[in-house]
Amino acid sequence: MRKDDLTVIIVDDDASVRDSLALVFSVRGYRTAVFSSAEDFLSAWRASWAGCLLVDIRMPGMDGLLLQERLIEMNCALPVVVITGHGDVGSARRAFKANAIDFLEKPIDHDKMIEAVEQAFNSQILMQEKKSTSDKVTHVLDHLTPREQEIMNLVVGGYHNREIAVKLGISVRTVEVHKAHVMSKFGVDSVADLVRMSIHGS
Repeated sequence: MRKDDLTVIIVDDDASVRDSLALVFSVRGYRTAVFSSAEDFLSAWRASWAGCLLVDIRMPGMDGLLLQERLIEMNCALPVVVITGHGDVGSARRAFKANAIDFLEKPIDHDKMIEAVEQAFNSQILMQEKKSTSDKVTHVLDHLTPREQEIMNLVVGGYHNREIAVKLGISVRTVEVHKAHVMSKFGVDSVADLVRMSIHGS
């Protein structure tokens, strides 16, 4: 996933705010999408969307904080930046408890807003990379033989080839062959990389 694939999704009931925020991002090369309410956003939302949600707290109907909580219930991984003209400690605490990236008060400092969105984008990219690694590990594990799985578990558990051979009652050469097959299937060149894959993919 690249930043070019990500969208700044703006949810605000005030048309002038939506348009001005969209302009700020567009002139800086960001892709944007705008919605006038939380309900409109939820109706349009697709699991394939990636980017950052920039949402106002106070809106008619479902407010920004309720939208955050709804997204958590939906297992939506879009990072959220909350904007408000009525900042208070309670709202900020609630927003951050729902994993908001930042809580920005109007009038919005554009540089700070861009910085928050960049942080959100980086968070999304890291999350996607971790998911891709996890999916790859799951796929490879499904295609390991029982013996390869057994040897991999011992290797990442810190056992050396000779110890594995004794433990399993096989030759060191057989351990080396199975270990090479495992590393080849994972596309790694070192035991350290194999350990990293097994940890990050779990």
